Amino acid sequence: MIPRRPKLPGSRPRRAVVAGTLVLALVGCTDSTPGTAPADTSETSRSTTTAATEPPPDTLITGEVRFPTDATIAELQRALRNGRITSVELVDYFLARIEAYDDAGPELNALITINPRARAEAAALDSERAASGPRGPLHGIPLVVKDNINTAEMRTTSGSRVLEHFQTARDAFQVRKLREAGAIILGKANLAELAQSSNSYSTVGGQTLSPYDTSREPGGSSGGTAVAVAANFAVAGLGQDTCGSIRHPAGLNNVYGLRPTYGLSSRAGSLRFSSSLDELGPMTRTVADLAIIVDITSGEDPEDPATVPTQTSLVDALDPGGLEGRRIGVLEFDYRNELDGVLQDALDVMVANGAELVPISLPEPRQNMDPILGEFPSSLAAYLAEEPTAPRRAWARIVNDPGASRRKPTTRAYREAVAGRMAYRRDLEAVLDRLDVDAVAYPVSSTTASVIVRPDQDDDSGHFNCGPASIAGLPALAMPAGFASDGLPVGLELLGRAFDEATLISIASGFEAHTDHRGLPASTPPLPTEG
Repeated sequence: MIPRRPKLPGSRPRRAVVAGTLVLALVGCTDSTPGTAPADTSETSRSTTTAATEPPPDTLITGEVRFPTDATIAELQRALRNGRITSVELVDYFLARIEAYDDAGPELNALITINPRARAEAAALDSERAASGPRGPLHGIPLVVKDNINTAEMRTTSGSRVLEHFQTARDAFQVRKLREAGAIILGKANLAELAQSSNSYSTVGGQTLSPYDTSREPGGSSGGTAVAVAANFAVAGLGQDTCGSIRHPAGLNNVYGLRPTYGLSSRAGSLRFSSSLDELGPMTRTVADLAIIVDITSGEDPEDPATVPTQTSLVDALDPGGLEGRRIGVLEFDYRNELDGVLQDALDVMVANGAELVPISLPEPRQNMDPILGEFPSSLAAYLAEEPTAPRRAWARIVNDPGASRRKPTTRAYREAVAGRMAYRRDLEAVLDRLDVDAVAYPVSSTTASVIVRPDQDDDSGHFNCGPASIAGLPALAMPAGFASDGLPVGLELLGRAFDEATLISIASGFEAHTDHRGLPASTPPLPTEG
């Protein structure tokens, strides 16, 4: 039996979810007049409207407007700008999908907490748009964040009962940047407990399920974010990656995920498994949305000494012809399963659109990197020390766990491992320079998502190619590569040079322009009220 999310009092606070409001508002609005935000009706029941004819699978038919249910940030901004929708209606639309497919139906358990102020924030942003225009591309756009990333108005549980009621006083740096750009944080996504597993099960959130096959794991530890984005519970999400925690679930759930260069974006305000390895990054349904979010969240932060000033615009790197003239190193793979064919088809798309493939082998680290994984006790202590209301006993309860003590490194071994990371980066980039390749391509994992056997198991979906980017602190982008015969997604990963996310975005957008792998999972189809 698969454990469901515990039904805790107040764990999923709700505002009104008015299914059908989005469609009705789109029909009633003109191109020049922004819609009026509906009143907050927190305790009212949800109204329903059934369309006379069923729409095509991926669209809302609203008068003469065809509105894609998988709308990008740019498409939503056009609709908001033209007054076809309001941000309140957009929030209601996503809440209706969450209620239908996360709380009921397949019960995907992607989200732990819903923002009780989401509609009020959306209404304020609608008023601001009408008065002074949008702040930028994220104005009024609902997002979700992994539940080990601090949010001021919602608890941050990290999936652990020990931190179940932990409430921070301020947002994490990247959350603050998103809000300053006008984003609405709609909810907090489930994760592997304390982000310490490749299966997204937690004692607070239960077992998150794959929307492509609910008997399968979604990967981890950012599985809740990946599932929420794949199932269209929000426009995009924010995850965290130690060794594959963004890329692995992105690959298994047919979405894009970027682990940025170490130092490009701040980690301040997040519970890190390893301060040396962890990075926060976006998970999206398109490459363009990925670029928009990184442009907003990157930059120097005094509270994270690893960060550096940045000026490069990844949006400017978007290029449907981004494969032309690229030299892409390819790691040898021979998994002796059908992934070989799916991955080869993806590589063939690259070649057909102007890329040259170069066989490549990557070096091994000179030092044992395992001691870095013993940073968690100190990372937890530093995280809790930032909040005066933090449960102090939580630190002792967690770090006294036998598994944590086994990971505690000696000082010498730890120093050697930290020094070895930069040596490994130099070795790895030297190989890229010698072969004159723009990026390296390899499978995210060697199999599709594994069947859930018990909630505390790690995902055993083969070998994860997470190490090179994590150890060297280099950027890596996971992207949809196609589907296996059982309908499960297959992911392809691109590795690049330090602070050269732009090249990865260019290649990925070129690949995206010549493939069509995105679509709503069968378990989360358009709602009857979406037509």
